[in-house]
Amino acid sequence: MAAKTQTMKAETAAKKLEVLLAATPESFRDHDISRDELAALQADPPEWLVTLRREGPHPRSVVAGRLGVSNSGLARAGLTEPLTTDEIGAILDEAPEWLVVERERQKAVRAEAARVKREKSGGAA
Repeated sequence: MAAKTQTMKAETAAKKLEVLLAATPESFRDHDISRDELAALQADPPEWLVTLRREGPHPRSVVAGRLGVSNSGLARAGLTEPLTTDEIGAILDEAPEWLVVERERQKAVRAEAARVKREKSGGAA
C-alpha cells in the first residue's frame, strides 16, 4: 500500500511562503500543494516567487515585520491592505508618529516577554 502524499490548500502554502495568495499565479492557486512541492518552492523558488517576495504586495505579517510593529499596530494605524516593498519603504522613510509609537510599543512588549521568560527559567530579573 503506497503512502498517501500530504497536501495543503494553496492558501496555507502561501502563508508558509510568506506571500499574498491573491498575488500568486493562477497555476499556484488552482490546486492543492504537496509538501514536496512546497519544499521545492522553498529550495529553488521560481522567478514569480522571487519577484513577489522582493516587490510585494506583502501579507500583513510581512508588512508588520518589515515595519517593526505588530499586526495590531498596523490595524491601529488603519493599514488594512497589503503593501508593496516601495510602499513599506516610503513609510519607513517618512517615519510617521504612529510608526514611532507602535515600534516603542512593540519594543516594550518584547522586553516584557523576555523578562517573563527569564523569570520562568530562574534567571535574574
